[in-house]
Formats: sequence, structure tokens, C-alpha cells
Amino acid sequence: MNSLDPRVARLPQVGEVKPKKSLDQFGTFEVFVQAKEGKPFQHEGAIHAPNLEMAYLLAKETFTRRFTCVSVYVADTRNVLVSQTTEGNQSAYELISKEDEGDDQGAFEIYHLPKRGKQHVHAGTVEANSSRDAMYRAKDLFALGKIIYNIWVIEQDKIRFTSAEEKDLWNTLPEKKFRDASDYKGGDKLKEFLSRSQLPDTGNR
Repeated sequence: MNSLDPRVARLPQVGEVKPKKSLDQFGTFEVFVQAKEGKPFQHEGAIHAPNLEMAYLLAKETFTRRFTCVSVYVADTRNVLVSQTTEGNQSAYELISKEDEGDDQGAFEIYHLPKRGKQHVHAGTVEANSSRDAMYRAKDLFALGKIIYNIWVIEQDKIRFTSAEEKDLWNTLPEKKFRDASDYKGGDKLKEFLSRSQLPDTGNR
């Protein structure tokens, strides 16, 4: 399916995964941000990086400097399984069929696109045999009665999470007033500068 949505074009859909060519540049990593404790993680965008750890650092600098944030995690784009994208009243889950793949159980994070043009939002975690199996199981757990236009599945072991010890990275953010444009008081400073720079009026022209 051709799409103008860069997320759809970047991520392979179910059944379209092909062997990857050697990269001639840094690969892409998906960035997920939690704005407040108790809120679901949301996909914020992608960054280029040489490895997962550097992707985490770049994600923090790129996506969390200008707003309140309590946690971030990143995953290699190649480790995200993506469903087909649907239109209208059709849910992407209607196109997912059951597949038995292996016996090894693992944890998988499920992301939903509930509205076209919005970001993917974390729906929950599934124990499954594979990414495909997780996508199938997620329907009964998170999507009953809902229309979901696209589904992402990421194996937990492939994610670089923020650890408990790293939580203090964001402790001082609410006090950093430079994030708010109003705190620059640009208008007041300009008026003060102009008043100080005006030459005295001597009456001679």
C-alpha cells in the first residue's frame, strides 16, 4: 500500500518483511515518551543513531527538553512489527489471523493508532509466543468494541527502557522555566533596551 504517512512508509507491514540491505547510514529508532506518571507511553518520532544506547541518549535530548517528561524508551525500527493500516470503520484487528509460532513465551508491548493522523499510544502488554501471536492475542485484551487503524508490536527484550535509577534525569525539568516562552519576557526587555538607547532630546535638529 502506498502512503504519504512516513511512519507507514518506514515500517514494514505484516507479510512485507524482507531481508535488510546493509545500511550506508545510521539506522532509525522509534522513540516513546511518557509525559506524566500513570499516563500511557506515546510514540513521539524517530531518530538516527549508531546503536540502541546512543539512540536513547539522543531521544532524551531531542524529545524531552521542551516539555515535562517522566520516562522514555526506544526500540530499533526493525524490531517493530506493524499491521496493515485500515480506513473508515474497519479495524486493523479484522485482518489479523491466528498463527502458532513456537512455544517460548515472552512479553510484548502493544501500540494502537486510534485516530488517523495521531500518534500511536500504548495499549498494554501481552504474553505470547511471537510478535504475530501477540498481535492476535491483543485484540481480545485491548480492542473489543474499538476501531484501531494500525497496530505496532515490540518485544520487551528489544526495548531500551528508562531504569528506576535513571528516573532522576527528569526531576528538575518542571523548574526549568526556559521551556516557557512567556518567561523570556522578550517584549519587556526590548522596551527597556530601546528606552536606554534613545539619545537625549536637545532640541537641535
